[in-house]
Amino acid sequence: MKRFVLTMAVLALAASVQAAPITFSTGLSGAIEVPPNASTGFGSATVIIDDDADTMRVIVNFGGLIGNTTASHVHCCTAVAGAGTIGIATELPSFTGFPLGVQSGSYDHTFDTSLAATWNAGFMAANGGTPEGAADAFLAGMFAGKAYLNVHSSFAPGGEIRGFLTAAAVPEPVTLSLLGIGVAGTLLRRRRR
Repeated sequence: MKRFVLTMAVLALAASVQAAPITFSTGLSGAIEVPPNASTGFGSATVIIDDDADTMRVIVNFGGLIGNTTASHVHCCTAVAGAGTIGIATELPSFTGFPLGVQSGSYDHTFDTSLAATWNAGFMAANGGTPEGAADAFLAGMFAGKAYLNVHSSFAPGGEIRGFLTAAAVPEPVTLSLLGIGVAGTLLRRRRR
């Protein structure tokens, strides 16, 4: 009976492992803009995608801008990872509630990726015409290093500071479930001895 209970617990553990939210982050500067600019601005951005919950949390902190902010959003997907320019993937003209008309600030907002309003209509149309297609293309672009967050300003209307988003190293759900099964198997072997 104990073996049956342990087996069921291992199976439940393996079945309950879901995809964890994926964190992408970057530093922001004028040197990364195309063309590079002499901005004294700096910042950081974090985008957390939870594909299971259909959410995208955007966190931006910035300061030292020469101009006042006019917009911020994510562009995706460049032809080459970490380089170039491309159209806007997220809502236009700027993230909902992003601080505009300032030279420093912070932002933290969670978007529902299943809503068309989260996406630039052109980006969504180019990726299946649905929010799901846009979200899938966006996530693929993020993993490929082909998406950047931009903060536009009156000093640099095309973008005063930006940075390409890169994924933090996180174990995949399959890896986690295999680890759990391995630990449970080891415990079972020790109990038998």
